[in-house]
Amino acid sequence: MKRLSTLFAVLLVAGPLTAETCTTQSQMQAAERDGIAAAARTLAAALQANDAASIKTRSSAELAGNFAGVASLTGDTASKLKGAALAVESVWLLDATSLKPNPDGSAATGQFFCTLNQSSAETDFSIAGLPAGKYAFAIVNATGPNPWRISMLLRDESGWKLAGLFPKAATSAGKDGLYYWTTARSMAKQNQPWNAWLYYQQAAALLQPVGFVSSSHLEKLQTEASTAAPPVLQKGVSVDQPLVLRATDGTEYRITGFGFDDSSSKEKVDLVVHLKVDTAGDAAATRKRNSEAARTLVLAYPELRSAFHGVWVSSESPGASPFATEEPMENLR
Repeated sequence: MKRLSTLFAVLLVAGPLTAETCTTQSQMQAAERDGIAAAARTLAAALQANDAASIKTRSSAELAGNFAGVASLTGDTASKLKGAALAVESVWLLDATSLKPNPDGSAATGQFFCTLNQSSAETDFSIAGLPAGKYAFAIVNATGPNPWRISMLLRDESGWKLAGLFPKAATSAGKDGLYYWTTARSMAKQNQPWNAWLYYQQAAALLQPVGFVSSSHLEKLQTEASTAAPPVLQKGVSVDQPLVLRATDGTEYRITGFGFDDSSSKEKVDLVVHLKVDTAGDAAATRKRNSEAARTLVLAYPELRSAFHGVWVSSESPGASPFATEEPMENLR
């Protein structure tokens, strides 16, 4: 299966030509599957309880020795999981005991190709900088008014220990990835290429557990997104290849990426625009520039009005903190 390449900078790094061994949950012995699931459930419960100390004791030696990031992530995430019911969705066993380091001695990329239930469907993992060892990947769903998905990489160190933690919201503005996928398809049929392409990106962001995981379904989504993309987005948008918009007064705005935000509306997402600027400027000037950039984008592509609540613009210049402002659609006339 081809590797997934997303237009929102999802990382799938290159690795060795040979793959390590993957065992899906249906192929595992019950004791092995249950052991991974129990470890994942215990870690998810500790995350929900904001118990960073417990998570640290259940972490691999490498992660426990550099735990500040996980401790901070725990504090940021725990409140979002309050009252949620935790259930293990899926587990995979990833055997990299024979993985050789790179010629320079650094840890290699572990490649795991997992065929599901003797079908053509795959879930694949491409994990950079992976020391040799036995690993597992688990997804725990936190269901409630605001569902979350807790993905984690585990390493066998005389028991399953946390080697990576990746929690994320499972919905945006109350809608899940499948909603954005099916809506994107409808938008494409209605000749709304911008809305379709952007909704495909939101679908991918919600459905992909973490950047080093790809699947047949995600690849299908990406193919549909590429087909639906308007011509100016066929090659993607990045810092090196920005989308340049020209306002009626001749001012050029260089957009380096898009994202989504649902903090301003629980019914419809805001479009987030990353704007490359040479200098930050004072707050008043930056706020005005952000507003004009948002207006220029919506005037150029008016179909955006129907799909988004508003537009956030984040001005980003070298050596300065981003400056973000939001404009509701009704202000962008």
